[in-house]
Amino acid sequence: MSLRLGDEAPDFTQESTQGLISFHQWLGDSWGVLFSHPADFTPVCTTELGLTAKLKDEFAKRNVKAIALSVDPVDSHNKWINDINETQLTQVNFPILADADRKVSSLYDMIHPNANATLTVRSLFIIDPAKKIRLIITYPASTGRNFDEILRVIDSLQLTEHHKVATPGNWKSGEDVVIVPALQDPEEIARRFPKGYTVVKPYLRLTPDPRG
Repeated sequence: MSLRLGDEAPDFTQESTQGLISFHQWLGDSWGVLFSHPADFTPVCTTELGLTAKLKDEFAKRNVKAIALSVDPVDSHNKWINDINETQLTQVNFPILADADRKVSSLYDMIHPNANATLTVRSLFIIDPAKKIRLIITYPASTGRNFDEILRVIDSLQLTEHHKVATPGNWKSGEDVVIVPALQDPEEIARRFPKGYTVVKPYLRLTPDPRG
């Protein structure tokens, strides 16, 4: 199964380190970050889960729930959590799905046979409160993810969800944004962006972050 942006995130029920998870019910009206790991106790995964735990407040202020996945069973996950807490100086505060039967991995196409026929690659999905997939990133097993970029994308998605803007390359929250080309009416532009805007090209207008 190949998932694309805008598709509904497949629902599932699976065991985790925090009990049985019914995904859509667990997500509720929050945004979600679902991300997979090749295996427990691997060093890169350990750093990633430690980073995720340390970003708890950053995720919370964006109304985001994080949930990880590995194909190892719950008892292995629980031992791994102790190792993460000790080596990364944090406390894992989110569930890790135990996908030993590869049910969730198959639903989300997380196993790439040309990379490894049995283990998941580093897939990551950002899912909105309507359960729609808004971002898909896949890394090779050897490369850890950039969590600053994940937060940056969430900021962009949440901003552009409610304002007729797009975010430029390397944009960070609070910086200037681009008014979407479809918005041409000067009166509507003035109403939507009372702090003003700069015309860079006839087709490109930069305006301050409308959230203030």
